[in-house]
Amino acid sequence: MKIVMDAMGGDNAPQAIVEGAIKAAEAFSDLEITLVGKEEEINRHLKANDRIKVIHTDEIIEPDDEPVRAVRRKKNASMVMMANEVKEGRADACIAAGNTGALMTAGLLLVGRIEGIERPALAPTLPTMDGKGFLMLDVGANIDAKPEHLLQYGIMGSIYAEKVRGVSSPRIGLLNVGTEEKKGNELTKQAFLLLKQSGLNFIGNVEARDLLEGAADVVVTDGFTGNVTLKTIEGTALSVFGMLKGALTKNLKSKLAAAVLKPQLKGIKQVMDYSEYGGAGLFGLKAPVIKAHGSSDANAVYNAVRQTREMVQFSVAQTIFETIEQNRKQENR
Repeated sequence: MKIVMDAMGGDNAPQAIVEGAIKAAEAFSDLEITLVGKEEEINRHLKANDRIKVIHTDEIIEPDDEPVRAVRRKKNASMVMMANEVKEGRADACIAAGNTGALMTAGLLLVGRIEGIERPALAPTLPTMDGKGFLMLDVGANIDAKPEHLLQYGIMGSIYAEKVRGVSSPRIGLLNVGTEEKKGNELTKQAFLLLKQSGLNFIGNVEARDLLEGAADVVVTDGFTGNVTLKTIEGTALSVFGMLKGALTKNLKSKLAAAVLKPQLKGIKQVMDYSEYGGAGLFGLKAPVIKAHGSSDANAVYNAVRQTREMVQFSVAQTIFETIEQNRKQENR
């Protein structure tokens, strides 16, 4: 199995990317990893490993580059060359932690969309209080969505949750302003009917306040709402941990209390740590394309590689294609 990575994207590149790749190569003997980027910088952190190779390029896509223009003009950028390795069949999947818009553009233009998928979806796995997590899609690949798109998100999310996350008959929830069937705008009302008739394990509407309680295994929404929800969850988690840290280091008494509670606090932080769940998959493409968090450390990169390996291993992209194709044939009867 071959996975290619943009070694130059993200806040901690290339060190975190290289160290995460090394950890993954040591953990999975069936894995070959290609790192694309500035060879001299990569080699500073790379230990000798015959299953990790480097493709050199000096060109990179910057965080503030306009995505479509950058992908079209910077043909030798590490992210573009990475996606091209998948397009040409030299790699089974790719991972990048850099410019999200550019990765989505490279995925669409080079890797290509699965026939029958109208709009790909960006889908991270987010934490829940019980540590199981839930998949949410879309979180920003498409700001505007149609009911049919949300149905396809539900299908793709269900396949991923079952194949990769090992969830039997995943519960699909539609993010809405209330749990009642008639709640919401025209998009959610029509999507509700399509999901209800889909044959998926659709449990109805779910509210944002219940997401971290594990209300559903897969949560479907449009990209605008999903992105706002994602950033609200991330911001709230950071604020809460910041307030806890402030309260527990305020004086000697609180520091003593913190010392006693340290194991429990560490456990809570681990449960709520995004890095344990891997990256966000760009679902609906012909091969796995994974967006690692921009601030990923080596552990987050390792988990993104683990996740990508499982998507290849369980043929997630092919299963999505076959399911969509089967649904299309049934509709045309």
